[in-house]
Amino acid sequence: MSFEGFPVAALDFYDDLEIDNTKSFWTAHKQTYDEAVRAPMEALTAALEKEFGPAKIFRPYRDVRFAKDKTPYKTHQGAFVAAGPATGWYVEIGAPGVRVAGGFYHAEADALARIRAAMDDDRTGPQVLRIVRRLERAGFERAGDRLKTSPRGYAADHPRIDLLRHRSLSLSRSYGFEPVIHTGELLERVRADWKALRPYVDWVTDRTR
Repeated sequence: MSFEGFPVAALDFYDDLEIDNTKSFWTAHKQTYDEAVRAPMEALTAALEKEFGPAKIFRPYRDVRFAKDKTPYKTHQGAFVAAGPATGWYVEIGAPGVRVAGGFYHAEADALARIRAAMDDDRTGPQVLRIVRRLERAGFERAGDRLKTSPRGYAADHPRIDLLRHRSLSLSRSYGFEPVIHTGELLERVRADWKALRPYVDWVTDRTR
């Protein structure tokens, strides 16, 4: 199956799911999910696999065992291509439209320590700062869990303190409801974005392997 974009029905499905997040709604509309959401996502990630690697398409079911929110279904469909531990490329469709991202989404204590040490280093730190700033100038937005204060051992006036505060750090671009998301051209947009994100993904992966 070739990728021809996500149909309008995919956005409508998630709009309705946010209002009626129940098993009865899901059962009645599962065919829409399969045809308008799951199948296009499989086609999109399959087309990118040769260049970036196989994707994990996440299950649509939420883990509610320890959550206060007991709604059973995720209100978006994501897919992730791993380059390293919790590090790689991401694409998502949901009620807000399509979003593309890359970076690290979690780091164990030892991996985070290595990332921060590399950010602190006067050789590798300026390198990643240039990469991040270049991506931001290209329209990517920085996101991730971050400390409100400086991490232990790093001065508040460190030249890269904004990076050092992050416990996870990704860069993303939203296509929202742009007409392109309903066409095959979205494949080339995602490919171009993931290629642009590769220097950052590679930089992190080299520190977390």
